[in-house]
Amino acid sequence: MDILLIAGLWLDGSVWDDVVPELTALGHRPVPLTLPGQGDGAASATFDDQREAVLAAVDAAPGKPLVVGHSAASSLAWLAADARPEKVAKVVLIGGFPAADGRAYADHFAIEDGAMPFPGWAPFEGADAADLDQATRDRVASAAIPVPEAVARGLVRLTDERRFDVPVVVVCPEFTPAQAEEWIAAGESPELARATRLEYVDLDSGHWPMATRPRELARVLAEAATTTR
Repeated sequence: MDILLIAGLWLDGSVWDDVVPELTALGHRPVPLTLPGQGDGAASATFDDQREAVLAAVDAAPGKPLVVGHSAASSLAWLAADARPEKVAKVVLIGGFPAADGRAYADHFAIEDGAMPFPGWAPFEGADAADLDQATRDRVASAAIPVPEAVARGLVRLTDERRFDVPVVVVCPEFTPAQAEEWIAAGESPELARATRLEYVDLDSGHWPMATRPRELARVLAEAATTTR
């Protein structure tokens, strides 16, 4: 099965480099995406450009792909389910929940000179970054790409309620499945609250398991791929 890998903020497709061979060895075809404005040099890219890049990858898949979104890119994975509910086999969300219709994609940090630069590790201290050694922190930070303002502040638009019937797996790295269920029940993710086929998988890591637990993450994704509808 094709497994489309969508990285979160500041990351390009190379962040999946350690996951790709593991998925290949497990019999799948991983397709890491480098999004417009996050690795292709397009500083003027918009959120709609990123959405269209994801949909192009879905459309190019020979069958029904598994669409994986990390962190903020959970919204992009969910948009694929919204735009292609009959084409997407399953959505996997790693350490993130999709934004609701009409909300900004990722307006979380300061904009400087038309982009949202990586803010350093201070905002992520604690469970998010607890398993990152200094070498990994340095590598991720040095490769971080400022996210164009038109991406970060772009609006999420959801139109097709058939998305709620697309199976969803919430991978819980720096939080537990119990916490995720509690947050969803409390209204923190109106989209996932309406998902009809929702499951949780615990993964003992920080927020970037593709860097710290690539083999374990690959196994989780492969398991999700083998149990698609």
